[in-house]
Amino acid sequence: MPTADADTPSRSDRHDQLDALRGAAIVWMAAYHFSFDLNHFGWIRQDFYRDPVWTWQRGCIVSLFLFCAGGGQALAVLSGQSAARFWKRWSQVAGCALLVSLGSWFMFPGSWISFGVLHGIALMLLLLRFGLSRLPSAVLLVIAALAVAAPLLVQHPVFDTRWTDWTGLVTHKPITEDYVPVLPWLGPMLLGFVVTRARPQLWRGSAPRPLAVLGRWSLSFYMLHQPLLIGLLMAVQSLR
Repeated sequence: MPTADADTPSRSDRHDQLDALRGAAIVWMAAYHFSFDLNHFGWIRQDFYRDPVWTWQRGCIVSLFLFCAGGGQALAVLSGQSAARFWKRWSQVAGCALLVSLGSWFMFPGSWISFGVLHGIALMLLLLRFGLSRLPSAVLLVIAALAVAAPLLVQHPVFDTRWTDWTGLVTHKPITEDYVPVLPWLGPMLLGFVVTRARPQLWRGSAPRPLAVLGRWSLSFYMLHQPLLIGLLMAVQSLR
């Protein structure tokens, strides 16, 4: 669940508190995934798909990442980020989303990830960059509220396929290891965008440096942490 910042500003231009918030989300995510992996290997017994202890944690983690992604995009817009820098960062996110799909198909062929958090961020960044970012904050807040409410109000079987479930208007959650559709998850991203666009200074000031550094490298961490954790657990299991 990575950052969607598209620029890499100089150290003096960093908004360390936003980086640190993203870093905290990364730590929480890693702990969640480590618990998931322990369950996958049979070392603990937990229901990650229905137990509120785990489903609510996942929702909070995803919301926090998308809030930070929206904030990062607001800072990019305010700084006059060039199209070249946007597309460079977007291609990294989209490319990693493709790798996640391929890796999950190998690991979980029956529940591979066709539209997870990276896929969602990639599409929502396009929506922000090429339209939504130009709207007034009041309008964006209304859209955010509608995005959150839409899956509760509108559902149809036509959206229950791998090609259409990205909308979020499904009648039942698809069988997949990660699912972050545009609706309702556009809501937290827009909220992060609105808050940061209104008060970018909110994220300036001192922050725990390890978390801030981790937050700046969140995409790399996201792509590497699961292979490393799974490999470590496989190695330990082979020695038992």
